[in-house]
Amino acid sequence: MKKSPKTLIILMVILGLIMLVFMFLFVSEKKTNYELIEGFELEKQDLENEYSSFAKQYDELQLTISNDSLAELLEREQTKTQRLLEELRTVKSSNALEIRRLKKELSTLRKVMISYINQIDSLNKVTQEQRIVIDEVTKKYNTASRQISTLAKEKKKLNQQVSLAAQLDASNLWMKAKNRRDRDAKKLKDATKFHIGFTLAKNITAEAGERTLFINITKPDQSILTKDASLTFDYENKKLPYSIKKYIEYDGEEQNVTVYWDIEEFLYAGTYRIDIFANGLLIGSKNFNFDK
Repeated sequence: MKKSPKTLIILMVILGLIMLVFMFLFVSEKKTNYELIEGFELEKQDLENEYSSFAKQYDELQLTISNDSLAELLEREQTKTQRLLEELRTVKSSNALEIRRLKKELSTLRKVMISYINQIDSLNKVTQEQRIVIDEVTKKYNTASRQISTLAKEKKKLNQQVSLAAQLDASNLWMKAKNRRDRDAKKLKDATKFHIGFTLAKNITAEAGERTLFINITKPDQSILTKDASLTFDYENKKLPYSIKKYIEYDGEEQNVTVYWDIEEFLYAGTYRIDIFANGLLIGSKNFNFDK
């Protein structure tokens, strides 16, 4: 049975409408797929940015800690973050399943990161508190050290004052040249002996007991008269030869002392100096002039 032209026209119109519907659905689906892919691409880019940010944050966190164990854990998480970032960069934007997995991994990393940040903050807080305590202790130590130093200086000064107060003092020094008849020699060439005398002043703060006195006779040429240059005593961190060594018993009262020097060498006219030492200190000194 032949179909009428009218029927054919109707069928063609229906077929055309069906094709239009299919074309519309195809275009609509393609557009939807494009939008989805574009959305996945943006989401992938955001994930890459977040992973990169995490990797950078781990670098910054490692600079703020000194705890070796925590540093090792941070380095491990940073390595994991970098590995996942590399995976993300190789994933196609259309692979929604893989992107969702990596997004879930990122969420886990975020929680771990927050946990580490809290631990670091706690450690830094403790470190800061310890630093404050250390600063306080250091200040107290420095204050105590200054006080001890001041006390030591005061003690040293006091000891020096006590030592000065307790030292012997020789005054009224005299020196005479005697001839062989034990009379005053008119000329130095006739002298056979020097008589030297002085007075130890009264000093109740000085320790009583045996004392050793060293008496030096210095010639005009500044050399010291001595019987044996190897015999010395200590004075101002030096070893000095001496002319006469005298032992006395000192009781704190005024005491006159006389010593003698046998002249066995040629002596010439000029200024002679007598120096008296006790306990490493110079306690008396005076110049004497002798003519030919």
